[in-house]
Amino acid sequence: MGFTFKGLTSSALVSGSAASANADNKDIADVPASYQGHTSMDVARPDEKVGSPRESALSRESDEELNKVDTTAEIGVQQVQAASMIWKKRDLILAYIAMWFIQFFTAYASSTSSTLSPYVTSDFQKHSLTALTTVISSIVGGIWKLPYAKILNIWGRPFGLALGVAIYVVGLILMASCNNVKAYCAAQTFFYVGSNSIDFFITVFIADTSKLKNRALFISYASSPWLITTWIYGYGIRGITANGGIGWRWAFGIFAIIAPIVTSPLIILFVVYEGKARKQGLIAPRPSRGNFIQTLTYYLREFDAVGLLLLAAGLSLFLLAFNIYSYQAEQWKSPLIICFIVFGALLVVAFGLWEKWGAPVTFIPWPLLKNRTVIFTYTMAGSLYVGWYCWDSYFYSLLVVLFDQSEVHATWIANIYTMGSCFICIIYGIVLRYYGKLKVFSFFFGVPLTMLGVGLMIKFRQPDQNIGYIVMCMIFIAFGGGVLVTSEQTTLMAVSKQQDFPALLAVESMIISIGSAIGSTVAGAIWTGVFPARLAANLPAGALPDLASIYGSFKVQDSYPVGSPTRDAINLSYGQTQKYMLIAAVCVYCITLFSTACWQNVDVRTMKQRTIGLL
Repeated sequence: MGFTFKGLTSSALVSGSAASANADNKDIADVPASYQGHTSMDVARPDEKVGSPRESALSRESDEELNKVDTTAEIGVQQVQAASMIWKKRDLILAYIAMWFIQFFTAYASSTSSTLSPYVTSDFQKHSLTALTTVISSIVGGIWKLPYAKILNIWGRPFGLALGVAIYVVGLILMASCNNVKAYCAAQTFFYVGSNSIDFFITVFIADTSKLKNRALFISYASSPWLITTWIYGYGIRGITANGGIGWRWAFGIFAIIAPIVTSPLIILFVVYEGKARKQGLIAPRPSRGNFIQTLTYYLREFDAVGLLLLAAGLSLFLLAFNIYSYQAEQWKSPLIICFIVFGALLVVAFGLWEKWGAPVTFIPWPLLKNRTVIFTYTMAGSLYVGWYCWDSYFYSLLVVLFDQSEVHATWIANIYTMGSCFICIIYGIVLRYYGKLKVFSFFFGVPLTMLGVGLMIKFRQPDQNIGYIVMCMIFIAFGGGVLVTSEQTTLMAVSKQQDFPALLAVESMIISIGSAIGSTVAGAIWTGVFPARLAANLPAGALPDLASIYGSFKVQDSYPVGSPTRDAINLSYGQTQKYMLIAAVCVYCITLFSTACWQNVDVRTMKQRTIGLL
């Protein structure tokens, strides 16, 4: 979503030898040999027909066992468990403070980057491709989290964070130096892969170091920097885009310099404590994988590189077709568009066949997807983000053009969601400490309020409406979304073991990113299909020769005086196009409501976990 607690998802895969001992247990069956050493789904299955939550294996283990290093886990998991046994509470608090500063920086940089996107595309006379720039980056950024979860487990938390920061910086440098929309899309892919990695690490860190009943509260703590950045980054946008401002290239360059500085304290803290744990003999030596070729082959197999490429390429080609078809002379009949759709679909099918019969280690951790709450949390999260990007992709442009808001005011309004969701999730996190049933709040409050806000905007996103109604709708969506984003992450952690957090949450993040890409694709298809046609029908005859430039740049759209026939025609075209986007979003949110209804009514207060090294 425009604000997802920007990213925030979580941590680790392990061995499941005990799973095959219960072959008659249909929820766990036999874990395929390819998963041994990677996942554990040792889960008891009460009568699911009466909706009772499953009993995690954690609930059957003693506190003494839970507080030991799990020697069956991968090295990265053992490292963080060992470090948590020796770090002092003071240092853990310092780590959370360092985490807050990382979140503050990434919140500011992410908000600024997304707001600058229409300025970048407009500079290249391609404003209508604003939604397209997020499609590939969303797909790759989401799919990346599954191998990234394994990286955190195999090579450890500090290496994973450092890798994410490196990719993030590369993306910023490429964004600062791009010369066309193609280069900008490629740069954004690196940027969002790095950003998603940092976000994912933060959630893993919270899952590693917090008690389950406090986890929602700490997730909201990690999102609290948005309460500050929302109010200040609009001024930064004005300073960047104003005449004589530093420009978007320098903005991205400055972020590239700051990123490694602000993230280094947390990396150093992890390295220090893992070093201490290793000296005390709490961490087993890393097993040898052979020579370079053998090691490379091993990790390519473990990360399912073939599956990763098939899925990323297939989804990218298929979804890109819906964003760029209007730029082809023959549109849907264009050979390029037909090839994108056909080969994209074939690659997705090939991915499924590869996962079923060819992959030695499958890309998707299928044995973990046996729990109905897990499945419907995924459909809930995916549909939530499809709906969001259906109506949000051109929201900033709409505020500037249709409602004639300044850059600062437009960013404030666009980030009402951020403010409201941060506020409500803090309250929600506190409430869950005392009433831990997530489903009740999500089904009766979160989804209905979101649907109400988006539904009302069908009426209020029109030229004859007051901006105050948009603010009201955004408050509704913010309060509903804040509950849902917290619930979607906490629910998964409540029905799984710690070692499985990364795999489950990585799949969730992948689904969210694919949902975001689908939503952006729907928005882009509606925009490119409806907006130019509406402009052609609504513009006065004298402005028709400028149709291409008006369509191509929202800065050109905003340059016409308010109240002029051309500006009125542009505003009317905005309203007519946005109506279809909002209707599509409300329809998608029906899936969100149904999915939430299918959750088990888990209570986060009753889940058992280790007690050492947690806040």
